[in-house]
Formats: sequence, structure tokens, C-alpha cells
Amino acid sequence: MSKYHSFQNRFAATRPVSRREFLWSSGGGLGGIALASILGQESLLAATSPRMLTGRLHHPARAKRVVQLFMAGAASHIDLFDYKPELIKRHGEKSEFGEPVEAFQDGLGPWKAPVWPFKPYGKSGKMLGEVVEEIGSVVDEIAWVHNLVGKTGVHSQGTLLQTTGFNRPGFPGMGSWVSYGLGSLNDNLPTFVVLPDHRGLASNGTKNWDSAFLAAQHQGTVIYPGSETPISDLFPDKRGSYITPASDAGAATLLSSLNREHATTRQGDERLDSRIRSYELAARMQLAAPEALDISKESAATLEMYGIRNDIKTWPKEINAPEEMDYFGRKCLAARRLLERGVRFVQVWSGNDNGFPRRNWDSHEDVERDHGPLARGFAKGASALIRDLKQRGLLDDTIILWTTEFGRMPSTQGGKGRDHNPYCFTNWLCGGGIKGGVVTGESDQWGYKPLDRSKGTEVYDIHATILHLLGIDHEKLTFRNNGIDRRLTDVHGEVITKLLV
Repeated sequence: MSKYHSFQNRFAATRPVSRREFLWSSGGGLGGIALASILGQESLLAATSPRMLTGRLHHPARAKRVVQLFMAGAASHIDLFDYKPELIKRHGEKSEFGEPVEAFQDGLGPWKAPVWPFKPYGKSGKMLGEVVEEIGSVVDEIAWVHNLVGKTGVHSQGTLLQTTGFNRPGFPGMGSWVSYGLGSLNDNLPTFVVLPDHRGLASNGTKNWDSAFLAAQHQGTVIYPGSETPISDLFPDKRGSYITPASDAGAATLLSSLNREHATTRQGDERLDSRIRSYELAARMQLAAPEALDISKESAATLEMYGIRNDIKTWPKEINAPEEMDYFGRKCLAARRLLERGVRFVQVWSGNDNGFPRRNWDSHEDVERDHGPLARGFAKGASALIRDLKQRGLLDDTIILWTTEFGRMPSTQGGKGRDHNPYCFTNWLCGGGIKGGVVTGESDQWGYKPLDRSKGTEVYDIHATILHLLGIDHEKLTFRNNGIDRRLTDVHGEVITKLLV
């Protein structure tokens, strides 16, 4: 039974009407849905399922919001964050793993030293590759996990595992679970927003943020900051000059009437309610979204911090790949503006282009050529986002997660590239109750597998930790689908207590 059934039952004694009739008569169609949503957020609706929080957390929360920074294509941990001096010492020597290795392609050449020199940053002295030196300015805010292990070296499966907790389609994204569990902080904006790479979608496309068996209202809303139409179909097409405010309102009224008629013949079907809520949200977004995405009033210092310039040609010549800084910086600034306006979960993607030169992280041919521009771009935007959230007092209750689908091998592929490494890679987190300046979980001397091979960190542990910081017990937030109580962490997951303040 949903919360709307509970709402109806409270009034049944005085107003014996059907649930559908009640919703449509309360404020006139879509207004009834909005009223029920508002009352639900104020905890006036009784919770009818122990698995839905509806405003009551399992334990006190340290965080309210999440940003997931996803590097699509598999970023190389050993060239960016996980310093391995043994690779420098053994560079060019025949790689000896001490066991048979299943490589995705032909990536078992000689040992390959990190492409960029490493040096220590911050009070913690964390070693970082030169290409991500911008992260050095915030390194003491970050907790590092260098022993993450995956289940597959296939991009599509590895990506789904990180975004949904399962390596096959048909399961909700993490943002969808957060939306389902906690609901919205702002009725006028989506709870879960996705900012894809401007060149296209990563492996699996929209399945990475689909709501699957959860209600459609929990799926991610795709936004392209800086484009002419950041949100598709939010406003009438320019070619529709004949559409007037009056005709638009008339169409909405007609749609409302048709939906009401349709609903009366399908009692108990929640899909229409989800569609109605989506239409209502779209109407409210027509006012709220343009303001949230308008960066014209941001200071010049803020734009500079994020690497944003209206004319990227004005960047100094020594700046490598300023367009990547601009692209990723705009998404990070948009993320900050959305977060401070109540969006719960923002997913930011980097890298998706199989052209030449490659502009994703899948560096089989040349790590320096492929990683360089993307790494500098993400490091500029991510470090700015952390500093900006901190100076606005938002970092304390906002979690930032950096991830990729898997890492890359310590041996060469074709001389300049690296093959897939699902056996060990890096995640990092900061903000929202995360202890900064620490490393938990180390990789071996090559960055090939966890140093302690009996226990690596898995994505379930990362997801469980994030839900814990949001006030959610990952084992209790479930949804029954096909006779199984499904959850984000499947049947796995432990909170990584070493990461917590």
C-alpha cells in the first residue's frame, strides 16, 4: 500500500470517495498530486511500508546530498592516484604476475611506469600524479580507497555495477534508490539529476540512471549545462511559434481530463500517478530550472576557479586542453547550483567518444594522449566543486564520490596503452561525514590486485557507506520485485567505518 492509500484512508470516514477521485478533486487534477506530495514530505502521511523512510531515517544522518563523478572508460589508478615506485624501478622489464592473468585484450607487455611524475600534496602527503595536481589543493579533504575490486572487465557490466550495484541491466541506479528512500528537498526540481558528457552517453546509456522497478519518478533527469536546450522538451520547440500560453494551458487541461478518465478504469496502477507527477514536476521546472542553470550571475573568480571561460582561446597557452576544463567545470558548477537548491543526487560524467583522438578513459593505445586532457579537466572542476561547497558550508552534508568502472593494468599494451584491470582500482570520497586525508585499503606493489588478497573493497561497501551517511541502513531499504526484496547492495555490503569521521 502506498502513502497515497494511507492519505485516502485518513479521510475515508468523512469523505467516502475513491482514491483516484480524491486526488483529482483535491486541487484539480495535478494539483491533488502536488498536495499529497507536499503533505508526505511534512510527514503527515502515515508510512505503510517499513522499507520506505518517508522522512524518518534509520539513524541520524551526516549527509543530505550526493555527487557521483563517473570517469567513463576506466581511468588508470596507477597514473593518477595510486603511486607505485616499483613500476618506476622495473619499467620496461618483463611483467611477472606470479599467476595466470586473463587480460581483456593483449595488455600483458612489460611493466609500465606511471605516465606522469608523482609528488606529495597537503598535510597528509598524499602522492598524486602531476596531471591531477589540482586535486592537491583539496587532498586533505579526501579519503582514498585503493583496493576496490570489480567483477568484470567488460565496460557495460563494470559501469552498471558501479551505478546500480548489479552488473546486468534491470536495476535502479543509486540516485534512484536515494530518491526512493529520502524523497525531494525541493518540489520544483528533480531529486536525481544526471549531467552526461556533452559528446554522448557512456556504456548502457540511460540504464545507468533508470529507475527500473521503482516508480518512474525516481529515474534521473538528464541535463546538459551550457547547451542551447539543457533539458529536452521542457519548453515548446522554436518551430512551434503558434503555441501560446493559453493553448499550452488548454492542452494541459485536456491531458489532465484524459488521464483522469484513464485512471478510473485502472484502480491500483501506480504508473499513471508517476506519469502525472512527472508532468507536474516539468511544469514547475519551467520556472525553477532556468534559474538554477543560469551561471551568468556567478562571479568572475568563481568561473575562473571552475575553469569556465566564454572563449576558451583566452586561456594561457601553457594550459593543456582548456575545452575539457570548460566542459567538466560547467557541469561541476551546475552540480553545485542544483545541490544548493535541493537536488539530492547529481551524477556527473566524464568521457564518451570513440573517435580519434579518443576522448574517453579507455586508453588501450596511449594513456598520455587519452587521459591527459580528461584528467586535467576533471581535476580542475572537481577541486573547485570541493572548495566551493566547503566555503558555502555545504561540504559537511554533501558526499562526493569519484569512481570509474575499473582500473588499468600495470603492464603495457602496444607500448603506450594499458589494458583493463577489474582486479584492483581506486575510488575516493569526501565531505558528508567522510574522514579526509586517509587511505583505507592498499593495492600491491604493482597496483594489480589488493595488497591483502583475502579482502578487497567492493562497490557494495561504497554504496553501503554512502547510504549509512545519509541515515539509511542499506539492509533495510528494499523493494519487493518478482518475489524478492531487492536492495542497492544486493546481499552484500559493509559500512567502511575507517572512512567515517
